[in-house]
Amino acid sequence: MPLFGKKDRKKATRLYFATDLHGSERTYRKFINAGKFYDVDILVMGGDITGKLLIPIIKEKNDHYRATLQGRVEEITTQKELEDLIARLGTLGFYHKVMDEAEFQALSADENAVNELFHEVSRQRLSSWVDLAEERLAGTGKKCYVTGGNDDAPEVLTAIKREGTHSFFACEGEVVQVDDDHTMISVGFSTPTPWKTPREITDEKLGEMIEEMVAKVPNLSHTIFNFHDPPVDSSLDTCPMLDWDKDPPEPIIQGGQTVMYGAGSKSVRNAIEKYKPMLGLHGHIHESQSVAKIGRTTCVNPGSEYGEGILRGCLVTFVDGQVEGYQMTSG
Repeated sequence: MPLFGKKDRKKATRLYFATDLHGSERTYRKFINAGKFYDVDILVMGGDITGKLLIPIIKEKNDHYRATLQGRVEEITTQKELEDLIARLGTLGFYHKVMDEAEFQALSADENAVNELFHEVSRQRLSSWVDLAEERLAGTGKKCYVTGGNDDAPEVLTAIKREGTHSFFACEGEVVQVDDDHTMISVGFSTPTPWKTPREITDEKLGEMIEEMVAKVPNLSHTIFNFHDPPVDSSLDTCPMLDWDKDPPEPIIQGGQTVMYGAGSKSVRNAIEKYKPMLGLHGHIHESQSVAKIGRTTCVNPGSEYGEGILRGCLVTFVDGQVEGYQMTSG
């Protein structure tokens, strides 16, 4: 060995991050395929993985169907039209259930039954997503880590916590060893929103959860904070300020302009400034696609256009506790 020879350079790790897929079938399939397309070692899917709506498709006596989508009644007269509608609903992240008129009327009168059905179809889609990841990533050595978000009901998230998987792993509340040198901790809860989603907590409580996770990390300079809520006033959290007293909430207008503000978490920002992790992965604010430096920490929010079937993500390369490069992607 030469006296002044260079040390062998450690192999860099390539990570692909996307978030806020909200049940979109097309966007999720693109996400899983991104592992091969971008030649990455790790896939990370941030929170808000479940859909928002269940659309009843009502079978009529003449073997036709009808469905109300975005305020418009659609009449379906052929099997091809039915298949096209179901595919469109999947892209939008919506769920569907084919039923007759009697079942529809019975469900309409029973809110608990509607909620149970929504949770059932939500779990079914997530379970199919686990199956797809296990199939597509088998034998590749690539790992897919997934966390829930504020929109994801706890009873639905049980579908991703499957034992014995080889490629797909629920990671929330865990310290994950993403490679030989780096770890990741994940928190999917958010601070309060006007929509009162299932997993909202105070900023103070969010800070306590983060502290509990941080205490388990062996080397904070070599860790990733996968926190659904972005750090406040970071450019990753800029969105319209809403009037929470309106139903639905409406943007506040002043001087003819929409008032914008940072809707992120103070606790998340405080934790990043205090502990100086290598990388922060965030989402929650769909329209705030951005990369920001907070001290030494590279923080990213790739944004989301799930309803269009567009996968927005960020490809990050890191080695030895340092982010070497990043690239926003869209496709």
